[in-house]
Amino acid sequence: MFGLFKKKTEKERLADEYRQLMEKAHKMSHTNRKAADELMAEAEQVAQKIEKLT
Repeated sequence: MFGLFKKKTEKERLADEYRQLMEKAHKMSHTNRKAADELMAEAEQVAQKIEKLT
């Protein structure tokens, strides 16, 4: 209840984006390896942004 209106920090938002990209990449790896590799590259860029914030 107390965190109901709390906004996410930039780091939390990037972490969520990273997690979603990794999930999509895992699902795509079963059908389309090239697309999965592209999603992994995007996730790596997001991970680098997270590292810069830390």
